[in-house]
Amino acid sequence: MSENNILKIENLRKVFDDELEVLKDISLSVDRGEVVGVIGPSGSGKSTLLRCATLLTDMTCGELSYMGEKIVWNGADGRSVYADKKTLKKARSKFGLVFQNFNLFPHYSVMKNLIDAPVSVLGIEKSKAKEKAAELLEKMGLSDKADAYPCQLSGGQKQRVAIARALAMDPEILFFDEPTSALDPELTGEILKVIRQLAQEKMTMVIVTHEMSFAREVADKIVFMDGGVIVEQGAAKDIIDNPQTERMKRFLTKLGEK
Repeated sequence: MSENNILKIENLRKVFDDELEVLKDISLSVDRGEVVGVIGPSGSGKSTLLRCATLLTDMTCGELSYMGEKIVWNGADGRSVYADKKTLKKARSKFGLVFQNFNLFPHYSVMKNLIDAPVSVLGIEKSKAKEKAAELLEKMGLSDKADAYPCQLSGGQKQRVAIARALAMDPEILFFDEPTSALDPELTGEILKVIRQLAQEKMTMVIVTHEMSFAREVADKIVFMDGGVIVEQGAAKDIIDNPQTERMKRFLTKLGEK
């Protein structure tokens, strides 16, 4: 495994209720500074892949490693075995996750949303956490919203707070699950601008998105999923401009990209 490897997934299967196979033998690797765009039709398994990678959903079979440390592997019965709580806690500190519906704490101010986890989970001094949170809010263009509550923010502002909250944990890799799907086109531009800036800063990211032109521009690698499998993957511009599979060609045609 490369020293620059942040995330490695090998032969991941996810079966719900012992019969519905949502992910079928998925293998994926993400290196430091790489931006991976995950695209595909609804129901293709994109969000389930992210949930397995971020330990929100248990894998049925397969292996998962963060920065060379294996945290999920196959047991004697062929099913996934998870590392101990201490190892999993360490792994969770390596990544941040930005949901499509923000998931901010409604009863916390913007500032408290940002500092809560760094203080309670990482043990960072409150003054230091506030200092970093203020820097992140400035970066997001939200310096004047530190004392506001989520209900007082627009959708675009909520999503920028969610991104800042994920960055406050100083993650090695950031996952986005359709970060613009709940936003109107004008607010979508705000979020894509922030993600574009993070890409320029070489933040390692995995982005599930339906924004094809954005994926082509920002992603280093595209993973196209359908029916729970990776149909095609490769350099973003190659995949979108010159798809090799008929399924990918049909997908792009339907979106009006071809």
